[in-house]
This record gives sequence, structure tokens and C-alpha cells, in this order.
Amino acid sequence: MEEIMAYVRFNPMWEFENLSKEFEKMVKTVVSPETRPRVEFGGFKPRVDIQEDEKNIYFEIEVPGVKKDEVKVSVGEDNILTIKGEKKFEKKDEIKVCCRSERSFGDFERSFQLPELVEQEKIEAKYENGMLYLSVPKLEPVKPKETVINIK
Repeated sequence: MEEIMAYVRFNPMWEFENLSKEFEKMVKTVVSPETRPRVEFGGFKPRVDIQEDEKNIYFEIEVPGVKKDEVKVSVGEDNILTIKGEKKFEKKDEIKVCCRSERSFGDFERSFQLPELVEQEKIEAKYENGMLYLSVPKLEPVKPKETVINIK
């Protein structure tokens, strides 16, 4: 008994097409300009959650062990939100020998690109129980005005 096989012509470019589609998907979903981390360095890296609704973008930053006056929040002309500070090492007892330390200390800086339509002057920051909360108000997009032109 003979087997009948369907022949499919191989196209070496198929793999490149799939790769191109996957790359586009990654760029659209993972590298969103609104929330892309810009600068990260230091021994201590605060964890950040970012959420948004129609009116605001919300940042929740974990900064346990960091005092309120040791954190600086700023937004530059290029709409980059920067949170920087220092988590200081506090040696509590000179007599004890450290057997293990898993906590991290040091300077930290996290930066995020904000969308163009935000109200920098109305950004609110609140520090509570080792958490820094930021609320960044969005501006209403300017709707294009329609001008009717008379035809002569």
C-alpha cells in the first residue's frame, strides 16, 4: 500500500516573518514609553507598581527603612519622573558579629518616562508606612477644532 503525502513548499522567510511579528508584539507590550524604566542603579532598588485610570497615573513605591526626608521626587522638562534617595545602613550593636545580612542598602534612583499630557505642577506625593504614593494627573487631550471652509 502506497502512502500519499502532501508536499508543502518550504519558504525560508517564514521564520523571519514570525520573528518580526514577535518582535513587534514585544515592542508594543513590554516597552511602553509611559512606564519604561529609564535609569536604575544602586544597591537598593525599590519595587514599583504603576496603575492608571482615565484621570491619573498612580505609582506605589516600596521604600522600607527609608525616611521621608531621604527621598526626592522630581520631574524634568523632558517629562521624566525620577525618584531618588538613600537607604542608610544602621549598625545597631558594636559587640555582635554579623553572620548573615540579606537586606540591601545604599543610594537608589528610579526614573520613568511620563506621557506628554500630564500636569507636572499637580503631582501629589504621600509617604506612609514605608510606601511612597504618587498621583500624576493626566491632561485632557486637545481635540482638533473643525473649520468649515466655504467653497466659492
